[in-house]
Amino acid sequence: MKKAWQALVSCVSALALAVCAAVGVAGRFTCDSYRVTPGMSLSWNGGMLSARPNTETLAVSGMRTQQYQAELLLFNRIPVKSVSVSVVSERQVIPCGTPFGIKMFTNGVMVVGIAEIQTESGMVNPAEQAGLRMGDIIVSVDGSAVNRNEEIAALVEKSGGKPVEIQYRREDKEYTSQLSPVKSLVDGKWKAGLWVRDSTAGIGTLTFYDPSTEQFGGLGHGVCDTDTSELMPFLNGEILPVTISGVTKGAKGAPGELHGYFEGDEAMGVMHANDEAGVYGELYESPAGEPMTVALSQEVHPGQAQIISTVDGEGPQRYDVVLEYVNYRESGEGKNMILRVTDPRLLEKTGGIVQGMSGSPILQNGKLVGAVTHVFVNDPTRGYGIFAESMLENESKVSSE
Repeated sequence: MKKAWQALVSCVSALALAVCAAVGVAGRFTCDSYRVTPGMSLSWNGGMLSARPNTETLAVSGMRTQQYQAELLLFNRIPVKSVSVSVVSERQVIPCGTPFGIKMFTNGVMVVGIAEIQTESGMVNPAEQAGLRMGDIIVSVDGSAVNRNEEIAALVEKSGGKPVEIQYRREDKEYTSQLSPVKSLVDGKWKAGLWVRDSTAGIGTLTFYDPSTEQFGGLGHGVCDTDTSELMPFLNGEILPVTISGVTKGAKGAPGELHGYFEGDEAMGVMHANDEAGVYGELYESPAGEPMTVALSQEVHPGQAQIISTVDGEGPQRYDVVLEYVNYRESGEGKNMILRVTDPRLLEKTGGIVQGMSGSPILQNGKLVGAVTHVFVNDPTRGYGIFAESMLENESKVSSE
């Protein structure tokens, strides 16, 4: 009898530990805030997780509130944590999957390198002495705003070697430094020892077009500098139609790439923002296609899905993928889900996900759930995706500014 009792206590203890562990995991890998559409219950993972509205909050609001508190439950019974729930209108957009070219100019100029200058007294690095480093954004020189490489060069040359005041941004903070230009023995000009970049161009994929705002979203991640990997500060830009002319297939350790060319200089839209969740702007003409409901994050689940991509002259095509993992917590890195390409047609054409496919819409259960963002370097058949809900949230912010 005693042994049986001990065994029962052990089982109960093990069960309690398992439940505590499950609650801990659920709390860690779930968000603290969610959105629902009117009349929609908050439940996901086959009902394993659900949210029960706080009755006191609802009583005060009379059920007319656009936001309320709820208790997140495991197996519809075990409390996990309190979450905030917002009631939002259902959004519908046109999924695209079409390639587009980006021409973008920066707000300020980005430091992508510093260099020693050969002078009469030896090698000197004025930029390093001034405390500048890669990734800094120079916004003015001696009080004059700069947005082009040649503007900095002209102001440094004009100094005649006298110290100039450099105002720059680093990690969202502004700094001021004194830089003393030196005369180069190579060409006799005054130099700052700076390599800077003021613009970029490239190819990506349009994710969606919002008919209600005439705005587009694409890429699923921001445009970053190739040398510093920092998000390029946006000043202005435009997008142009692109023809895909070929592809370099992806292989382990060597990401592939779509090759294409701009179809002339006539823009198809204007850019309004370069954000961590993508690039946004206005299209001059509405693209073809039927609007599709945008899924909320809790509606996305591991399983079968499709992506829309243009990888040849046939235009946007749907290809089968599998969502292997979904991260429901907020992420600013475009890594809300992991997908694996299973469609033999796409594997034959590209080897999986390649550069230029970023922004390809991800569809599941008749809804737009996200966009492709990054490829796994050591496995081109797999990559990351961002929630469409996150991209739409940022598009709304851009539209309201």
